Amino acid sequence: MPKITYVDSQENSKTIEVENGLTVMEGAIQNDIPGIDADCGGSMACATCHVYVEEKWFNKLPKAEDAEIDMIDMAVEPKKNSRLSCQLIVSDELEGLKVTTPEKQS
Repeated sequence: MPKITYVDSQENSKTIEVENGLTVMEGAIQNDIPGIDADCGGSMACATCHVYVEEKWFNKLPKAEDAEIDMIDMAVEPKKNSRLSCQLIVSDELEGLKVTTPEKQS
């Protein structure tokens, strides 16, 4: 299982193993990672699983679809490396991925 590192806005980090096929959001929820609310349960109907993807990983991920980009626009303090963690599907290629949660979710 790939290891994903979650960093909060205070720079506290937690690295966990997430099963392939789950999303980065599901890994966070199953492991009580703070800062990812996931109010819509991963249906891309909110932006409460918004994360900042570490720069070196951003271009290695599949491009965000228009619907995700629209949701990110509603997030608090979106940046060029913003993604919805519900849209990031874990695979072996994501070993070592690092995401940071914003100070607050929308």
